[in-house]
Amino acid sequence: MKLSHLSLLGVLAVAGFAMAAEKSLSVGDPVPAFNVRDITGPNKGKTLCYRCKFGDRPVVTIFTRDVNENVVALVKNVDAQVGKNSDKKMASFVVVLTNDADATEAKLAEIAKKEGIKHVPLTVIEGDAGPDGYGVKEDAETTVMMWVDGELKVKESFAKGKLSAKAVDTVAGETKKILN
Repeated sequence: MKLSHLSLLGVLAVAGFAMAAEKSLSVGDPVPAFNVRDITGPNKGKTLCYRCKFGDRPVVTIFTRDVNENVVALVKNVDAQVGKNSDKKMASFVVVLTNDADATEAKLAEIAKKEGIKHVPLTVIEGDAGPDGYGVKEDAETTVMMWVDGELKVKESFAKGKLSAKAVDTVAGETKKILN
């Protein structure tokens, strides 16, 4: 009898962990910490938690599996907004979800230099699933999350090829939701 209770508890514990791992952030949720490797920002070459570093500031985070023309346009737009809203301490960072971070590093450094990205660190995280608990959709090429005071205010996901120039403008306009 004891063995069956222990077995049942074990099964329930595993199921609980699996459910927790599948949790996806929703608007209104607190945003958990996670580490990235900074490729182009002020902490170039270091692994750190930008979520922690930026604290309660208004933050735009762009998770992407591909740094294509429209993603670059979005990053440039957000970079300009961060520069214009320095008085509000707005911050941002890009997280490239990749299974080959070393190969991605050179591409990100080149993009930052070529496009003049000054205020938005380009970072990588190993694996294409994204940080635990964030729920970056498997079929999303790009996911944009915005938070302030540690609370998620905006979450927009785009399937491959769906981040159009119009969508870039729309998403960039959503920053008003985090600027107090």
